[in-house]
Amino acid sequence: MEIDYIKDLKQIRWDIVKMVHHAKEGHIPSGLSVLEILYAIYKNKNKEDSFFLSKGHASAGLYAVLAHFGILKKEELDSFCDYDSWLGGHPHRKEGCFMNSSGSLGHGFPIAAGFALSKKIKEEPGRVFCLVGDGECNEGSIWETAMYAEQLKLSNLVCVVDDNNSQIRAKISTNLVEKFRAFGWEAQEVDGHNIPDIESLIFKDSAKVYSKPFCVVARTIKGKGIKAMEDDMFSWHHKAPTDDELEKFKAEIFK
Repeated sequence: MEIDYIKDLKQIRWDIVKMVHHAKEGHIPSGLSVLEILYAIYKNKNKEDSFFLSKGHASAGLYAVLAHFGILKKEELDSFCDYDSWLGGHPHRKEGCFMNSSGSLGHGFPIAAGFALSKKIKEEPGRVFCLVGDGECNEGSIWETAMYAEQLKLSNLVCVVDDNNSQIRAKISTNLVEKFRAFGWEAQEVDGHNIPDIESLIFKDSAKVYSKPFCVVARTIKGKGIKAMEDDMFSWHHKAPTDDELEKFKAEIFK
């Protein structure tokens, strides 16, 4: 099974890099840091579950994973960031694909919480997953939503934090597990690149703490899988590879 994961992830990683190279636009390191998280969620979530991408600049990662699971057509990835494409640098809401439009950081999380509340009021099954970034957790709207979700006992809401050290450019990193717990959430930490551990925590172990909203702080590496990006994540934050770099990265991904 692990071999299947490795093969899948290599192809998706390549799709992300190739997509951004073709468009000359996009955020490869962010897409790579969330890859295993998205893979685990879309592999395991059921039809009653919903997913919100709050850190919308990781859109290339989301599109590539959706194409892998047949939710998007693979050829649609070639239109990424084209003028008339609906696969933008940030996703915009589209029935059956994207639950929310994104742009300003911190906006997707409250939308997800509102959706979780509506499901609770209507007594509908399924959970609501929302992926946010560690840098995004500097936004006040994240913590307003955390307080709101705890007060309303939104036990169907799961927040996954892509903790890839992005926030160190703005402030000293804080312990997000303890911070979410202080806001009344159940919170656990996981290796964000270990798919079996992510699956176990989100889809099995979380049943034990289902009386509260649940936060998973996923420790990740920005640009995971491409050494040049791992070592210089800020230079690569919003940058497309050249033709020569594309070939070099392809060789590294599929080695």
